[in-house]
Amino acid sequence: MALLSLNRIIAPSYYIIIRINMRDFVFENKTKVYFGKEQLCHLHEEVARFGKRVLMVYGGGSIKRIGLYDKVMAELQKAGASVFELPGVEPNPRHTTVNKGAAICKQEGIDVLLAVGGGSTIDCTKAIAAAAKYEGDDVWDLITEKAVVSETLPIITVLTLSATGSEMDGGCVISNVETNEKLGYFAPDNNPDVSFLDPTNTFSVSAYQTACGSVDIMSHIFDVAYFSKKQSMDMLLRIQEEVLKTVVKYAPVAVAKPDEYEARANLMWASSWALNNFLYEGFFQATVCHSMEHELSAFYDITHGHGLAILTPRWLAYVLDEETAPVIQRFGVNVMGLDGSLPVMEGAKAAIQALEAFFFETLGLKSRLSDLGIDDKNFTAMARKACGAEGILHGFTDLTPADVEKIFRMCL
Repeated sequence: MALLSLNRIIAPSYYIIIRINMRDFVFENKTKVYFGKEQLCHLHEEVARFGKRVLMVYGGGSIKRIGLYDKVMAELQKAGASVFELPGVEPNPRHTTVNKGAAICKQEGIDVLLAVGGGSTIDCTKAIAAAAKYEGDDVWDLITEKAVVSETLPIITVLTLSATGSEMDGGCVISNVETNEKLGYFAPDNNPDVSFLDPTNTFSVSAYQTACGSVDIMSHIFDVAYFSKKQSMDMLLRIQEEVLKTVVKYAPVAVAKPDEYEARANLMWASSWALNNFLYEGFFQATVCHSMEHELSAFYDITHGHGLAILTPRWLAYVLDEETAPVIQRFGVNVMGLDGSLPVMEGAKAAIQALEAFFFETLGLKSRLSDLGIDDKNFTAMARKACGAEGILHGFTDLTPADVEKIFRMCL
């Protein structure tokens, strides 16, 4: 899931209400998480809580190659479930695929949805959960707020990629390739009811996708709360830095040694906590880099995390000034381990350079949009769409379409 207004997280359910020098908030926890190697054995009992008719949603053939498909089907057989399938979910899930899933749900009287895959599969499943309760036949009506639903189908997830955090939050992002739009959507009560997180299911993830997923984890924290001029609760700020440090430590290990359990486990749990709303309670700002990257993905269908890797250092360099420098320097010192005695501006520039080195040298991602076959012909339209109807992106520093276009050009 891309960054949106988040409102739910992990089990068990409880509320916390706090008053401090920030917004009051309600912290609600819904998703029940089974974490570890042997936890899938509980799938049949969790499915049985919701019913007998299951729509299993997944992407390509990877879950079959690693044997996960057979394990899931065995559990569904234990539950006595009638199983219907929606394979072929795209990396940037299409609204047309959502519509296919919703049609199956309506025709077959589906009781519960089972997403087996990464963030794209889970996002698609969330949209299906809402569209299945919509009397119309096009989920885009819901995503563009032309229609609303008051309920959704239950959702269970089996995660195979550490990246988006969609296994523990209520939002999804769906693409419409006909209109070059990639938009976020929240349906009522759309957190997964149960999520199964087994790090061994990520052993087969390629070095490239591991790197891109790790960037996405970091960007969730950067975009919503960390790079900001607003006041945040110090405890949460410290935890944000610890999650970022976890990714910096373990992403290179997972890239080099894909079956290293400790690395995969840390990345998987970091992914969930980077976007389950806990780190941002009482605080919200526009997600500038995600807004810009959604346009890249909408127009060019590139991997989301790679687009974020290319954009983030250039964005930080563009907004660097006397007011933003202390925050960027803090990242360099507290997360990247840089010398805290450097002058603030010098330290901030060193922090941006360290982030670039981590993305492009340590993780091995290509550093420029031109490396991905992207030219500048759509930049003006992309920048305008990124800034929305208001014509401005409010964030660390407010950006106009002209600013966004300049950042895109810095990435070429």
